[in-house]
Amino acid sequence: MTFEHRTERLLMRSWRDQDADLWEKWLNVEAVARTVGGLNTREEIGGAIRRMQTSQAEHGFCFWALERLSDGEFLGFAGLERFRDNGVPAPMQGAPEIGWRLREDAWGQGYAREAAQAALQLGFTRFGFDTVYAITLTHNERSWGLMRRLGMVPRPELDFDMPVHGRHVTYSIGRDAWTG
Repeated sequence: MTFEHRTERLLMRSWRDQDADLWEKWLNVEAVARTVGGLNTREEIGGAIRRMQTSQAEHGFCFWALERLSDGEFLGFAGLERFRDNGVPAPMQGAPEIGWRLREDAWGQGYAREAAQAALQLGFTRFGFDTVYAITLTHNERSWGLMRRLGMVPRPELDFDMPVHGRHVTYSIGRDAWTG
């Protein structure tokens, strides 16, 4: 099952095997990696793409690859996944998570917000979620700032320590609070 969704400036699409090269070039760099817990091996990148392809096949959604419509450039990824049992608190296991990761030269241009708003719209209208969660490392102020701009609220009772990566803050938004 392939997926494509267009916003004003972005194409959110299914992953292709060759996207591992683009991930390694644009997302597996120190500036981006320090906000998400560190650099990845090529094997880890391939595993992450396979997990997203599996999520797309099983659920209809994943953290989709992002391309800029104007020139077809790979910008990173954004979308929805279900939390796995990877250290998140029990109430969040299996719940929908929104997430994004963009290459450094795409920061500050509104792409993450545009993609996240589209993902929330899909989550609440197409996939029928009641609540969507987001997590990030405590020092990733850009991400939790975006979470707030999206209307998400802090959930300090759900903050947690993820093995290897460190302390994470948790935000959420319910369908009733989402303004679309």
